[in-house]
Amino acid sequence: MALELTTAGESHGPALVTIVSGLPAGLVLDKSAIDADLARRQQGYGRSPRQQLEQDEVEVLAGLRQGRTLGTPLALVVRNRDHKNWTWGMSPWPPEGEPQGKGTKPVTLPRPGHADLAGALKYGLADARDALERASARQTAVAVAAGSVAKTLLAEIGIDVIGRVVTEGLEQRIDEARAERDTVGGVVEVRAHGVPPGLGTYATKDDRLDARLAAALMGIQAVKGVEIGAGFELAEKRGSEAHDEILADADRTLYREMNRAGGIEAGVSNGEPVVVRAAMKPLPTLMRPLRSVDLETGEAGEALVERSDVAAVEALAVVAEAAVAFELARAALDKFGGDSLGDFVTAQSAYVERIPWRTR
Repeated sequence: MALELTTAGESHGPALVTIVSGLPAGLVLDKSAIDADLARRQQGYGRSPRQQLEQDEVEVLAGLRQGRTLGTPLALVVRNRDHKNWTWGMSPWPPEGEPQGKGTKPVTLPRPGHADLAGALKYGLADARDALERASARQTAVAVAAGSVAKTLLAEIGIDVIGRVVTEGLEQRIDEARAERDTVGGVVEVRAHGVPPGLGTYATKDDRLDARLAAALMGIQAVKGVEIGAGFELAEKRGSEAHDEILADADRTLYREMNRAGGIEAGVSNGEPVVVRAAMKPLPTLMRPLRSVDLETGEAGEALVERSDVAAVEALAVVAEAAVAFELARAALDKFGGDSLGDFVTAQSAYVERIPWRTR
């Protein structure tokens, strides 16, 4: 069974849910490690006060017994603690009594850059909240939980995945934007070390490892660009400058001195670290709102204002790390298979033993 991820939940609904299917049996999970990744997602310069309200932690509803996966679907939940302020406005069923709390008025002034307008038009919505709640980056909490599980699996075969911010001077930009009631974006990088050659394929375009990683990162809210390795820089170089020459040690183990390809050639990992970057646009919820049009009256107005981050670039580094880890875990399971963790590890070890490659 292929590794798959399904999520559900709204930003201010009762909870966020994910189901991870295709995990081998016998993988030992650590709740504190998952919670630590959830906490990392909520940290970072420029975040909103909501991050202190939520204090995310994972709950497991199925697929785990006494800390070990069962080989059955793993169901994870992250509660929205702020839902207590939205119980009427985000009630799953028609609410009773007088409107109270938040979310009681329809959203008719869409924010440029968010899902408000596109969602309202696509689904015929009178209240854009029906679109924006699901489109919110809040749902990345359960994606990070799933990514933490994927990192645990990858660690069993010696793969380590780390995300970081690469935009320089970010804190100063955030301070300047905050003073002007604005927002900023930035660029993050994810590196995966220990990835053996052979993950992914050139046989079908949908299964190319670079295509899968790019799709996973573009699926994260506010990401507008992805590059692998030297990426767009390679378009300005000659072939002799762009490609990584193949060398061998005395024992004929293959390696590269450069890694412009970002560890992937022809859609297949080549044994060098996998390196990907994602560019995040400035967040669309502004304390100094942009011009918009009221979808109910047709009159000009200012876009919706809700509590928002000035920047979430550091959070993106964690979310991107999770996305890359999940795709690498999926590719590794496609390559090595195994209903049990032992079968998976044994198959990977036999493969690595056969090829002239070692982790450098």
